[in-house]
Amino acid sequence: MFWSLATFAYLLGSLSFAILLSRLTGNPDPRMSGSGNAGATNMLRLAGKKLAVLTLLGDACKGLLPVLIASLAGLTLQQQAWIGVCAVLGHLFPLYFRFRGGKGVATAAGMLLGIYPPAALLALLGWLLTFYLTRTSSLAALIATPLTLPLLAWQEPAALLPMSVLTLLIVWRHRGNLRDLFAGRERHF
Repeated sequence: MFWSLATFAYLLGSLSFAILLSRLTGNPDPRMSGSGNAGATNMLRLAGKKLAVLTLLGDACKGLLPVLIASLAGLTLQQQAWIGVCAVLGHLFPLYFRFRGGKGVATAAGMLLGIYPPAALLALLGWLLTFYLTRTSSLAALIATPLTLPLLAWQEPAALLPMSVLTLLIVWRHRGNLRDLFAGRERHF
């Protein structure tokens, strides 16, 4: 059951809502325009609020749905978390779009919502506060994701290793943003 759900999670995660919505509405491929990222922030810049919100919700559901199915199937919390990681891997490296995907933040948020909602709330509050203070989405994501680790270590230690791996993946996918942040070139809203 675990491997079947992990495969399902990866294949579901490979559905890029930013790319699909762009194609459906005649907008440019987000991987070729703006920041080059297939995610909600770039969709906001390229296609407006409505498509950005739809991208955000779709990407979050890709992380949430496999975790909920794994929970209903009786898998352990750690197995659920690894299945969520597989959904994020699908978003990062989508099978259907030549393995060029987004940065995984919204999909990770959906996964976290399914694993432990208080951690998802903490991440959301950290993201919102950082974004409010800096107007920088990448910095908000880089702060919000690791912010959940101490809470998980305390309340849900079984999810700590998968979430730590996920945090490293998200930081790695933001390495260009980190260079731009340190150089003072990162985009702001």
